[in-house]
Amino acid sequence: MKKVMTLMLVVIAASAVAMAQIGTPTSDVLGAHLNYGRGCAACHAPHSGAWGNGANKSGDTTSGNSILWGQDVGNLFGKTIQTGSTNGSTGYVEVLPSSMSAGTPDVNGLLTCLSCHDGNWAQGAMMKNKVYETLPPTYGTYNTIPTLLGNDGDGTGDYLNDHPVGLNAAVSCGGQYNWDCTETNGVISMTGPNSSQFVKNYGFFVSLSAYNNTAVVMCTSCHNQHLMNIVKVTNGASSGLPTGFYTTMFFIRAPYNPASGTSGSNQTAQFCRQCHGGEANESNGSYTIPTTF
Repeated sequence: MKKVMTLMLVVIAASAVAMAQIGTPTSDVLGAHLNYGRGCAACHAPHSGAWGNGANKSGDTTSGNSILWGQDVGNLFGKTIQTGSTNGSTGYVEVLPSSMSAGTPDVNGLLTCLSCHDGNWAQGAMMKNKVYETLPPTYGTYNTIPTLLGNDGDGTGDYLNDHPVGLNAAVSCGGQYNWDCTETNGVISMTGPNSSQFVKNYGFFVSLSAYNNTAVVMCTSCHNQHLMNIVKVTNGASSGLPTGFYTTMFFIRAPYNPASGTSGSNQTAQFCRQCHGGEANESNGSYTIPTTF
């Protein structure tokens, strides 16, 4: 009888692991960033930068000098944006770089993304300001999530309703984020009793950038611009989830599936808790609540 019960538990556990993972995507993983079939060359012009795409309206002389960027960023140079007002603060002020020269701080962290996703100064890109993906029923009838920052339909033209991002959007251990982690030269290590248990229950997938030995949030901290609908998880130091491929949405670089169909699923909340540890189960005395799928 004990052998039968043991076998049943193994089968149940294996089924749970299988349910947590998904098969091969049925659409190209580049998703919306296929750019209407233009593919990689729409962002990374093999030759001549934005001139190679016929897009250099601003006359940017450094176009393409960094990561072969083929979108016109000249109109963004030197502009000031202010994101993410929190707790009544004035938000995070970011002055965009004045060139695309290699080695310029923040060139690959914010400026390149805004060359398509800004709605104020970079309006020549291919964006239609509507989310590419089919939204799950949990979103109700609202299916026009905007994809432009600063010109998202609220009539203000500002970025205060956007998550803090930039060289001043620092992440630190303790304080506002309330994780018992450690930071060394801008690298966050989830080593404390609470944070390490969180990694076992979900993982630490965010890719924070290091600037002046401080961890900061860039667009690519949360989004992997090359994988829209799937993320590969390897069980180990950065995640306790079973190894495999998991569904994601909006280019999020972690398991993030509002359409999971599981009532009360907490996986999208888990993603935010990677930085916002004060709202995590583990920071509030609950160590054994797993990530549900």
